[in-house]
Amino acid sequence: MSFRKPSVLPGFGLTLGFTTFFLSAIVLLPLAALVLSAASMHWSDFVRVVSSPRALGSYRLSFGASLLAATINVVFGFIIAWTLVRYEFPGRKIIDALIDMPFALPTAVSGIALTTVFAQNGWIGRYLEPLGVKVAYTWLGVTLALTLISMPFAVRAVQPALQEVQRDLEEAAETLGARRVYVLWRIILPTVLPALLTGFTLAFARAVGEYGSVIFIAGNLPMKTEITPLLIVIHLEEFDYQGAAALGVVMLAISFVILLAINLLQAWGRRRHVQAAH
Repeated sequence: MSFRKPSVLPGFGLTLGFTTFFLSAIVLLPLAALVLSAASMHWSDFVRVVSSPRALGSYRLSFGASLLAATINVVFGFIIAWTLVRYEFPGRKIIDALIDMPFALPTAVSGIALTTVFAQNGWIGRYLEPLGVKVAYTWLGVTLALTLISMPFAVRAVQPALQEVQRDLEEAAETLGARRVYVLWRIILPTVLPALLTGFTLAFARAVGEYGSVIFIAGNLPMKTEITPLLIVIHLEEFDYQGAAALGVVMLAISFVILLAINLLQAWGRRRHVQAAH
């Protein structure tokens, strides 16, 4: 009796071995080196580095702004994807192409452009300043930069799901007198919920590791607008490699916990969708 299932890919053992080797060399070994470097520190030194007021302030900004940016992108990413999928209008393909612009644009260019626009004397910043709204060199600027660079992940994750939504169910509900809000809440959103969670996960993961676009608009004030990746770079410039590794381990642990929770929610959403379909 054979336990091997037929596959279109020949050489299962070879391909599995190559996959394991590739993932180990690219992902596992660097992460293991990071953890080992931090583990070589004395415990008191590790706690001192990762729990300093400057480090705690950078955690709050990095993860708080990333969560806020991912939430914003889920809401507005759904609206953008809905517009691109459900409506035909002049310039639709151009807008669809612009969604991917942050993928190709160097992050430093994004940061410089945002600073130029939202600085006190910028195109938009000069009108916000009299209103008491300051974007550049504040946490708002950091959130704005993270929202920009992670926006394509949310849109592209939701778009295919919206294309697969069964229009006949919507039409049947509307024929029976259901309002558009009810159709959105009971038919459309449950269908695209796994895609929304996927988009949130990808946007959050992209935002947490961002560096280039943030340092230009953040101002990099310790305990105010200093993100953790920048603090890691500062430790490296001071040749404090163990301190940089300690901060990296903390970011790795927090990111893993958050992504694990989101993935569990995503799996729950898929099961709920399958149960509702049956």
